[in-house]
Amino acid sequence: MNLYQTVEREAQAAFAAAGLSDSPVVLQAAKNPDFGDFQINGVMGAAKKAKQNPRELAQKVAEALADNAVIESAEVAGPGFINLRLRPEFLAQNIQTALNDARFGVAKTAQPKTVVIDYSSPNLAKEMHVGHLRSSIIGDSISRVLEFMGNTVIRQNHVGDWGTQFGMLVAYLVEQQKDNAAFELADLEQFYRAAKVRFDEDPAFADTAREYVVKLQGGDETVLALWKQFVNISLSHAQAVYDTLGLKLRPEDVAGESKYNDDLQPVVDDLVEKGLAVEDDGAKVVFLDEFKNKEGEPAAFIVQKQGGGFLYASTDLACLRYRVGTLHADRLLYVVDHRQALHFEQLFTTSRKAGYLPEDVKAEFIGFGTMMGKDGKPFKTRSGDTVKLVDLLTEAVERATALVKEKNPELGADEAEKIGKTVGIGAVKYADLSKNRTSDYMFDWDAMLSFEGNTAPYLQYAYTRVQSVFRKAGEWDANAPTVLAEPLEKQLAAELLKFEDVLQSVADTAYPHYLAAYLYQIATLFSRFYEACPILKSEGATRNSRLQLAKLTGDTLKQGLELLGIDVLNVM
Repeated sequence: MNLYQTVEREAQAAFAAAGLSDSPVVLQAAKNPDFGDFQINGVMGAAKKAKQNPRELAQKVAEALADNAVIESAEVAGPGFINLRLRPEFLAQNIQTALNDARFGVAKTAQPKTVVIDYSSPNLAKEMHVGHLRSSIIGDSISRVLEFMGNTVIRQNHVGDWGTQFGMLVAYLVEQQKDNAAFELADLEQFYRAAKVRFDEDPAFADTAREYVVKLQGGDETVLALWKQFVNISLSHAQAVYDTLGLKLRPEDVAGESKYNDDLQPVVDDLVEKGLAVEDDGAKVVFLDEFKNKEGEPAAFIVQKQGGGFLYASTDLACLRYRVGTLHADRLLYVVDHRQALHFEQLFTTSRKAGYLPEDVKAEFIGFGTMMGKDGKPFKTRSGDTVKLVDLLTEAVERATALVKEKNPELGADEAEKIGKTVGIGAVKYADLSKNRTSDYMFDWDAMLSFEGNTAPYLQYAYTRVQSVFRKAGEWDANAPTVLAEPLEKQLAAELLKFEDVLQSVADTAYPHYLAAYLYQIATLFSRFYEACPILKSEGATRNSRLQLAKLTGDTLKQGLELLGIDVLNVM
């Protein structure tokens, strides 16, 4: 259910009764559930506008909420805040609805969109490194939430699979296979470095590589076949990482730079024809007055280099045109490092001017910060090299498995490894997703693998705790009337009913940390409830109702973590 809208509707009626029908209700979840479920904090602004005492006006609103079918109490606090508590009967009724719904009371959006989301996007010339982690898991989580809310989601992995470096790589691949017909590319990073050394040190090899570039761009079938071989090998490495991470990205989601190669010149010609792109020192440039520098000069968005070469701008324009025109996107999301913000702002502006991005299509840059080491610098190996993503994930599993064995020495090796993988991968993903994506964050093994605090292991353990209750519970009735008497019962019920509101917020804003914070709140509230309100030792309707709350808590944690791309375990 959409709890915010329900409460907001009641508050708006109370505002009108207090003579504030023109003033907007500012409603937010209570920061401290001990003082209420929601808080109205729009009275002070309304009072200032009406030149009235805010506390007196707040009291009028509170009195108008007396005998409300949804709100049990409205108490004025501070200079004009109003703390609201919901009626236990209202909460109980909706808990029952959520328990008997496969979607836990979460309705699908009334206006579903076709959303094209661009994420991960590694360069196929090299192995994936930690710099690809944030785009991959943030994009995956956003796509899951959007899909769950009823939107049509089209994932696009815009891999770097084109350009001059591929001439060098194909040439080196041919050379290696001449010496060893069974040669298989096992280490992309090492292969790239070796090819680069040959290119820099051997003029004859460099000439051959340049010839391959020309043939590749010209569509030579033999060279294209070799290029496809290299791309397929590279993609298999990337897919192995995606599978380890549990991402929903599949090979069919790959839509690399090469896909738009045939449309690059037509796009540039179209921009010239529309008077947007002009020749400047041999290049084709779109000058954007919207991005003037300090001297008042418009920014130059170069769409074709001197000599006719193309850039990221050219490819991204063709790509955007395809996503709107062919994929029929209503909303475009680009999950990319925040350092690319200006490029995408200029891309969107150019696309609007050219008509590639109609006004009814929303384009959003979903930027994210950098993963930092404990030294406050971008995360690297001790020698200063970029950390391969596969190595990071392997270490996460090893560390988590060792931790699991330490806590449960009686576990068999296979079971410990299974739990270790779920905990380790979940810990890496949650450490990222629980932070505001626009911020840099510090990568800390000890913090992310802790079973205390806002971590994946803590949430996963909270879920197993719920499952443990039901292994001991025996018979109970999920359909019996729910009775909420204790304060913590009501607090937990109110929080559980906010699930739809939180998911809609993530879908609207593309901030997964809202969901992570909510799940942590659910887990901590359940822990308090578990300690203060005995479940299995209670009797009758009380026992049954507490089991209902435990069931919905477990279901919500499992679904919420799944939307973050994190698995749960029945036993840890």
